[in-house]
Amino acid sequence: MKTTRRVATTFTLSALLAACGSLPHRSEPPLIAGSPRADAANAVLFRAIALVGTPYHWGGNTPQGGFDCSGLVGYVFSDAAGVTLPRTSSAMSELGRRKLAIDSLQSGDLVFFASGRSVSHVGIYVGERRFVHAPNSGGTVRLDSLDGPWWKEHFIYGKRLL
Repeated sequence: MKTTRRVATTFTLSALLAACGSLPHRSEPPLIAGSPRADAANAVLFRAIALVGTPYHWGGNTPQGGFDCSGLVGYVFSDAAGVTLPRTSSAMSELGRRKLAIDSLQSGDLVFFASGRSVSHVGIYVGERRFVHAPNSGGTVRLDSLDGPWWKEHFIYGKRLL
C-alpha cells in the first residue's frame, strides 16, 4: 500500500513539474504607438541615430569627447530615457533581463556581441536588422547590419530594457 501511494505521489509530482516546465513562454507585446514604452524606445532610437558620425574615443561617453560602444549606449539611454546603465558592455549584458534572439528584437533593444566567451561589444537595435554602435578606434558612430559577416557571427543576444 505504501509503495503504491509513493509511486502515485511521485507520478503526480512529476506530472505537475513537467507541466510547469512546458508552459508557453510569454513574448513581449509589440510596441504600441503612444505608449510610454514606445515613446521611450523612439526617443532612444532617434537620439542614437542623431549621434551617427560622432568620433570613436576609447572610454568616451559624450558627444563632445566621442564614444566607445558602452559609452554611446549609456549616454543615449540616460539622455533619451533617463535610464542609468553600467559602464561596460559586459556589465550591461548582466542586467537581469531575458535574452532575446535576433528575430525577437524591437527598436531600442540592446544587442550584444562576443569575441570568445565574453561580451565585447554593445549597440542599439534600430529595426530592419540594423543597429547603431561605436565600432572601433579611428572610426565613428555608425549604423550597421546584423547580417554583416562579423556581426552575424559574433551576435550572442539582445536585451530589452524599455
